Amino acid sequence: MMKISEINIQFIKPADGLIGFASLVINDELYLGSIGIHQRLDGEGYRLTYPTKKTDPTRRPLFHPINRMTSQIIEGAIFTKLKEVMSKGYAGHYRTDIAEG
Repeated sequence: MMKISEINIQFIKPADGLIGFASLVINDELYLGSIGIHQRLDGEGYRLTYPTKKTDPTRRPLFHPINRMTSQIIEGAIFTKLKEVMSKGYAGHYRTDIAEG
């Protein structure tokens, strides 16, 4: 079973739907960062994007989930933390020091 911990959310001034970035630790062994959090175009919910590296003429993923179950587990953990942080009213202040202890 995958254990996700140390979920951190860093808000930015929203731009083109991007509202912030998330980082997390999987199984106390692997740190993943720079996961983009975007508001969906219809305004209903959020979606994640994973970091890429531009190599002419395309972009290559640095990491991303390789199956739906892993994707859903990561999304669930980040979106739960996002909901918790936003319920405290931090998102509107673009705080960058919000972290799970």
